[in-house]
Amino acid sequence: MSRKRHALSARDAHITSLRAAIGILVLICAGLFWGWKTAPDRLTVYTPPDLRTGSTREWWKVPEPNIYTFAVYVWQTLNRWPANGEADYRRNIDAYGTFLTPACKNYLQNEYEQRRSRGELKGRVRGIYEIPGRGFQNESPNGPGGVRVIDRDHWIATLDMGVSESYAGTSVRDAYVRYPVYVSRVDNDPDSNPWGLQIGSSEGCFAGVPQRLGYADDDSDEDSSSEVAQP
Repeated sequence: MSRKRHALSARDAHITSLRAAIGILVLICAGLFWGWKTAPDRLTVYTPPDLRTGSTREWWKVPEPNIYTFAVYVWQTLNRWPANGEADYRRNIDAYGTFLTPACKNYLQNEYEQRRSRGELKGRVRGIYEIPGRGFQNESPNGPGGVRVIDRDHWIATLDMGVSESYAGTSVRDAYVRYPVYVSRVDNDPDSNPWGLQIGSSEGCFAGVPQRLGYADDDSDEDSSSEVAQP
């Protein structure tokens, strides 16, 4: 009788241990399922443009050439007014709003309203381009074509751009301007902003006042002026 009782006790203990093991496995599977469901379905990996010598880097690090290319592309597109600045500029700000921080977008909207009220936009055609020979260099992060790292998610790109404006077929502006623009990482809308980057920061668009370097018909490569320039 005692032998049977011990056998029954051993069986019950084994069943209890199996139930406990099953319960633990269920919890582990639930945790794995939750992790799988919450894992991102898309991961952005930034690759530098020149891979002739290979590249090894952390996946979250954005190479400086990518930062510079993004800043030039967005700034050039924002400032292209093919027919009428009063309509084109406003449309660009709205169309490329996902590439701007809220503070930078607000700055550009205010700047638009100020220039419109002064009659500086209606009928005006504008183009902006990278000055030849002043593309990405980064030999001096604060110099032309440089990108200065603030932290993992914030940078300052120095863009030396040529700005051409005309009204009724007559040139009214043809100057070189240096734009020190903020660039920030943001991953809130990968569908409309696959770069995962935005122009600006919480402070605005610029890390300093844009400076006029000279005029397009000036052959000098040196900075000719520190005069404040219109964006």
